[in-house]
Amino acid sequence: MNSASDSGERCYIGLMSGTSLDGIDGVLARFSGNDCLVTQHASAPLAPELRAELLALNHSGSDELHRAALAGNALARAYAAVVQRLLAQAGLTPDAIHAIGAHGQTVRHQPRAFDGTGYTLQLNNPALLAELTGIAVVADFRSRDVAAGGQGAPLVPAFHQGVFGQAGRMVAVLNLGGISNLSLLHPDGGVLGFDCGPANALMDFWCERHTGRPYDDQGAWARSGRPIPALLDALLAEPFLALPPPKSTGRDLFNPNWLEQRLNAARDAAAQDVQATLAEFTARSCAQELRRHAPGCDLLIVCGGGALNAHLMERLQALLPGVSVEDSSRHGLPPLQVEAAAFAWLARQCMHGDTASLASVTGARGARILGAIYPA
Repeated sequence: MNSASDSGERCYIGLMSGTSLDGIDGVLARFSGNDCLVTQHASAPLAPELRAELLALNHSGSDELHRAALAGNALARAYAAVVQRLLAQAGLTPDAIHAIGAHGQTVRHQPRAFDGTGYTLQLNNPALLAELTGIAVVADFRSRDVAAGGQGAPLVPAFHQGVFGQAGRMVAVLNLGGISNLSLLHPDGGVLGFDCGPANALMDFWCERHTGRPYDDQGAWARSGRPIPALLDALLAEPFLALPPPKSTGRDLFNPNWLEQRLNAARDAAAQDVQATLAEFTARSCAQELRRHAPGCDLLIVCGGGALNAHLMERLQALLPGVSVEDSSRHGLPPLQVEAAAFAWLARQCMHGDTASLASVTGARGARILGAIYPA
């Protein structure tokens, strides 16, 4: 990681509400060189009405500019509540925090599309968050990379390299949020990273539709079913999976409509068998990308909510013989803290005027300083 001196540096807060929309994770972190020390972690579910609105805003609808602005306000207030919990847990006042990294909620992601530049859109109100907390906020991390011809995603591989990279050894880091993304950390310090496809987004949708639960706890429901070969083949035929990096995706592609178009291969199937197929789809799309781009890798570190899905972790291990598939807790950061810590680091890079993106990951014309600063 490219870093300024950390002598006497104050703490940073990182906030993450990912594509899975399962809630907000926040961390309070300190940095020293490549070391990241998370001293506090707090999480909070999204209010059901806000979650429903954020899901709806992934698609065109009536009065969406007005609704998006209000959703950004509501999200900023929810972020502020998590910040207050972190400060209370640590016994700190706002002036002890150098900045908050607040990514916002991605509702559209279309890099390089339409006019050659495209766009990426995260709902947020960082100005309101700065007002509510009295702390400087860094937001809008993706748009500068998109302006430089990049994908704007994934942004975490540089952070992964700093905290998980091992000299002389190829290490892979798989983040299983709503979307799956893979960081390949080469022994010589080189980094490749890209999105693989859906992780929890489709599984959560199907689970909520048929059981009323927001997610499949430990993958138990998927484990009770059996994958449907014809449906699995239809899912794996998605052209995105075969694209070379750099590549990124989101709910623009992998959404309920995308799934419905492929369910003709399983119209009379039991719901738990569809869930088993979706879990297998996630595992296979990730495993095939690792084998394709890092065939000699023998360590896969898994983070994000999907790392808590025991069935999914077992399927990854079964599909990757010779690879040790390990929860990120074994490497210093619990799965639900990694992405929030990454956005604390991204805020730090911006406040120091240091680059954070990797052209080898996003395909941009070069590394860029990411983020816009909203002073306290």
